This record gives sequence, structure tokens and C-alpha cells, in this order.
Amino acid sequence: MAEPVGLFTDTSICIGCKACEVACKEWNQLPGNEPQFRDSFDNTGQLDAQNWRHVKFIERMPEENMTVGNGQAWLMMSDICKHCTHASCLEVCPTHAIVRTEFDSVFIQQEACNGCRACIGACPYGAIGFNEDTGTVHKCTMCYDRLQNNMTPACAKVCPTQSIQFGKLADLKDKADARLATLQRQGNSKAQLYGRDDKIYGGLGAFFLLMDKPEVYGLPDKQNAVLPRRNNAGGYLGALLTAAVALFAGAIALRRNGSPAPEETQTVDRSTDG
Repeated sequence: MAEPVGLFTDTSICIGCKACEVACKEWNQLPGNEPQFRDSFDNTGQLDAQNWRHVKFIERMPEENMTVGNGQAWLMMSDICKHCTHASCLEVCPTHAIVRTEFDSVFIQQEACNGCRACIGACPYGAIGFNEDTGTVHKCTMCYDRLQNNMTPACAKVCPTQSIQFGKLADLKDKADARLATLQRQGNSKAQLYGRDDKIYGGLGAFFLLMDKPEVYGLPDKQNAVLPRRNNAGGYLGALLTAAVALFAGAIALRRNGSPAPEETQTVDRSTDG
């Protein structure tokens, strides 16, 4: 297996140009959805079968120590499938269509997908979409075909500010640590790394530097980053406990309704029947 590679997205220098969205569509031949007005600079809306990159525009009121124009500030984030180490989509796939590649990315084999959509419900990031034309699900492949030919993923290749960086995961984490330290020295106390360690779904193959709390970007924080119930040990134990309590409560209810316990059941002596 090759050394794990990934994508590091530094939202502090994203300018919202959407070059990554365009490059992703062009390389992967995605026609995209019908354009619609969304009362925002965001004309994509969400990740789905036609949008494997999605630039989020988050408007917020500035803090007292921020100097911005017209009393407004923007947070921008180029979102993508996170290629989780503990990938719930992979765990629930009944046909094993979803696999981990030699680069440690998560990939959907179209020829094996039966379109059941179990992965869509299991993904905590909404990164997978169903394609009505193919009858299968689709998501970011981290440009698997480009990786196989020693090429950089299209989104990282075209990013003009290097907000999206590609490389060996170990190297990217070092770069992310250094960048975070710089921002914090500059007074950006809310800056933080998301998915850089193993506390978010075992670590993310596509991780982020955020300028505010994860929930501001629509991401689960470390306390709420749990796998679907059927994919985590706590969920299994919780389900068993719930079932045991239900059985016990049912037995109590039966006794209160006057149903005799097994040892109290009476037998009828038919020897005196006339």
C-alpha cells in the first residue's frame, strides 16, 4: 500500500473563487445541477452526485476586534468528502462497492453499487448523492485516476491561493500545525484544525483549518462526532440495553395484567370428570 495521501484545506485563505468546483466538474465530467437563485453567493447548495466540491459562504457579524467592510464578514470553506478513517459509508455498504484504495482514500466502485443508498443515510457529512441516470451513488474520488498516474487532484491543482493542498498526510499535518500556530500568534484565537487528529471519525483524509467553531461551518464537533449507531460499540451496547429494558418492562406488565407466572399455572385433574 502506498503512503497515505490527503487534502488539507486552509479556510483562512479561501477567496471563494470556486475554481475547485469548476475543475472537479471538468475533470470528472459532471454536468452539474440546474442553476437556481439561492439568495447567496453559494449557487451549489450542497454536496451531491453532481457536486463533489462545494464552496460554502457563511455570513457573520464581526467581532469587536475585527475590521471589515460594511459591518460584515465572510467565512468561506471548500467542502468535500472527508475520506474518513472510520468511514460509515464503507461499513454499511451491502455489496462492498465502497472500498479503501491503496492511497487510503474512500472510493465507490460503480460496477458493484446496487443503488440501495444505505451509504447516504450513514454519511455524517452528506457527501454522497444518488444519480437517477446511473441508478448508483457518487461522491468525491479524490481524483483516484489522477492519483494512479502521479497527478495532483484537480481541485488542489487549480486553487490560486493554495487554500487546498495535496500531499502525504504526515507532511500536510506538519504544514497545518505550523499554519495554525501562525494564526494563533496573530490573535486568531478561534482558529483550529478539524479532522487532523483521530478524534473525528478516526481522522480525516481531507481535513481543515477552520476560523471558527465546527458547527458554524455545519460540521459536527468532537463531542458530537459519532458514527451511526450500528457502527460504534457504544451504539451496540445501547441497543442491547434498550432491548433488555424493554423485555423486563414487558414481563412486569404481563404480571400486572394478571397473567400467571409459569410456576403458578394450575393443572386440571380430569380423573373426576363424569
